[in-house]
Amino acid sequence: MKKMTEQHLINAFGGESMAHMRYLHFANQAVREDFANVARLFRAIAHAEYIHAGDHYLELKHLNNGFVANSMGAFGPGDTKKNLRLAIAGETFEIMEMYPAYIEVARRQSEDGARRSFEWSYATEIMHKALFEKALAAVDQGRDPEVGPVQVCEVCGYTLEGDAPDRCPVCGAEKEKFRVFS
Repeated sequence: MKKMTEQHLINAFGGESMAHMRYLHFANQAVREDFANVARLFRAIAHAEYIHAGDHYLELKHLNNGFVANSMGAFGPGDTKKNLRLAIAGETFEIMEMYPAYIEVARRQSEDGARRSFEWSYATEIMHKALFEKALAAVDQGRDPEVGPVQVCEVCGYTLEGDAPDRCPVCGAEKEKFRVFS
């Protein structure tokens, strides 16, 4: 594997791993503030980030040593409003800067497995940002958002509110591959 794409996978693994843990902590804070639906949303998206990290990690199976991961991490947790803003900032960074650059480098370096992993994450992060923005709009008004069942594709991490599709629009996995958070 080309070194630049390899480092991008390492960095993406680090960023997605941190997002997974951050969102679990944010979910606990939302529970303390009686935002049960926000907590459920954080847990569902934390699971999607876990899947993204795993996809990136599996592309690094050729490695057998320690490496430094340079990742954007949102620090400074607080109340649920602040945590949602941190989550939106992180998702925005991945959508606007990180994944487009990583996808382009992997494409130019003909690293198809890495490109696929990055593209799957990119497509999903767009949904995460929209879900967090919806939640923040409600929390800004002092209420828990109305959130239906949240579905997460166990293959690529694609996340949506409502019923699972017959096939994942990102990776093509069948409906049975979706995990519901209700």
